[in-house]
Amino acid sequence: MSTTQPKAYATLSALLEKHTGQTLMANRHWRIDMALKPLMRENSIPDLDTLIALIEIDADPKLTSACVEAMINNETCFFRDQANFALLTGPVLDMLREQRMATKKLRIWSAACSTGQEPYSLAMAIQENAEKWRGWTIQIMATDISTSALAQARAGRYSQFEIQRGLPVMQMLRYFDQDLEDWVAKDTLRRAVTFSEHNMLQPAPHFGKFDIILCRNMLMYLGEEKRVQVLDAIASRIADDGILMLGAAETVIGQTEKFKSSAEFRGFYEPVTRAATQSLLAQRRFG
Repeated sequence: MSTTQPKAYATLSALLEKHTGQTLMANRHWRIDMALKPLMRENSIPDLDTLIALIEIDADPKLTSACVEAMINNETCFFRDQANFALLTGPVLDMLREQRMATKKLRIWSAACSTGQEPYSLAMAIQENAEKWRGWTIQIMATDISTSALAQARAGRYSQFEIQRGLPVMQMLRYFDQDLEDWVAKDTLRRAVTFSEHNMLQPAPHFGKFDIILCRNMLMYLGEEKRVQVLDAIASRIADDGILMLGAAETVIGQTEKFKSSAEFRGFYEPVTRAATQSLLAQRRFG
């Protein structure tokens, strides 16, 4: 390692944080090497110091964007955290179904969706219970900051390794077709999800309100200020009686006053306005 390489790590970590909010601790600098090696090879860049020099003089803005893109953590899998996901697609959805019977409309946002396994898992769970949702309008919107991850998500194309991570064989055969060594989502599954590029640190005024928002395993990579910023943005987009799902290692406690732990579903969160909304609904129902 060259004497200037620690500076290169610091510069690249700062670049990632500036564009995505993600922080990269010193003990995880190995991710930078692993992520950038293919990009450096493709552009005939011999080492990180040379890469930093090119970025600093803004030799090619596309190179800077490609660096950020390569360093984003896109780890995901189908039906991730199975116990919590089963709670979401079972009791949580059943509760919202009862509450939305008058309109038969449901909006779900899978934020920081990476390569799409999460929203496709949701779509499969709903399609597995098609009779229950007959006559309903269900919108699943999925967003991510990574253009390459979104391209894969829209294509619904997964390697054998990716398709086997969390996806039962029967659902794999029901919702995907094999294409050489890959598996491709069938049209009925891909049409169930709308993908869009979005940075969670930016406002999303045109998204409207959502009944369920999933933002899993993203906050853990952000600094305290950025976590508050993201939770505030989510709070502005969730229905008063909506449900928020974070990653298993994440919490709103000590992060924001706009959400609280759900009294009904452990590991889920609700807007602080939910109690007032439920009280009002009860008054209307029994008053």
